[in-house]
Amino acid sequence: MPQADRSVIQPTPVPKVGVGLRHPHFREALTGEWNLDFIEVHTENFFAEGGLTRVLLEDIRSKFSVSFHGTAMGLGSAVGISARYLQRLKTLVDEYQPLFVSDHLCFAWADIKGNQSHAGDLLPLPFNEETLSILVDNVRRVQDMLGRQLLVENIVSYIELDANTLTETEFITALVERTGCGLLVDLNNVLVNARNRNEPDPIEFARDWLSNIPAKAVVELHLAGYAPPLDGGLIIDDHSQPINDECWLLYRDALALNQTVATLVEWDNDLPTWQILVAEANKARLHQRALHQNA
Repeated sequence: MPQADRSVIQPTPVPKVGVGLRHPHFREALTGEWNLDFIEVHTENFFAEGGLTRVLLEDIRSKFSVSFHGTAMGLGSAVGISARYLQRLKTLVDEYQPLFVSDHLCFAWADIKGNQSHAGDLLPLPFNEETLSILVDNVRRVQDMLGRQLLVENIVSYIELDANTLTETEFITALVERTGCGLLVDLNNVLVNARNRNEPDPIEFARDWLSNIPAKAVVELHLAGYAPPLDGGLIIDDHSQPINDECWLLYRDALALNQTVATLVEWDNDLPTWQILVAEANKARLHQRALHQNA
């Protein structure tokens, strides 16, 4: 039998595109036919056993691949992650086998008078070896418990901490090297940080940021928009607007670095119609196709 021609170039896998599903869109998402590869849900909304939320999750999974995106794990917390939280997460992941499991590069848990308490926010970490060691231990614990890779997302930080001894990209790269975790890169977050820090050229700052993280570790990209700030004010990462031109431009750069990466459109406040949200996802697909055609 003749051997296969190993010189034949194999086609690049078509990357997946999805949207974050919020409750006003549940009915339309489940009753129509949509050009979407996956749906992202916030993990903690489905921790309750049984009840309507689990019925809803079953309905979503019957129609789409599902991704679990957490907002409360607090991976950089020095007190560790709540054992109860992790057990709930494992139960959910084991039952539904999501496409991705992700959470944020932040801390959230602290010991207050002997009680493990949650801050209710994504709090920034100092980029240094002490914090990195804590983060590495927590990520390894989560991955060992789940038996799968965790994706870690960069956050918007409204302050710069004096305790930084590493750059954000050095910190992220070391985390990947020591844990084997994947990266969920929120391109909007990179741009918001650049603008809030008054970088002279936010796009060049963001491009440099992307070039200094391990491209092969990037499994997913988040795209979002933000409301224009008041004069002289901070940009708040509110996910309330369409994806802006800067973010689309950076998206093309990110795709050029990793053509197999999945893409998720986030929109959390001032929600548009479901059709507009899906149209944003279709724009991402058009950018993907243009890159593949020019490759």
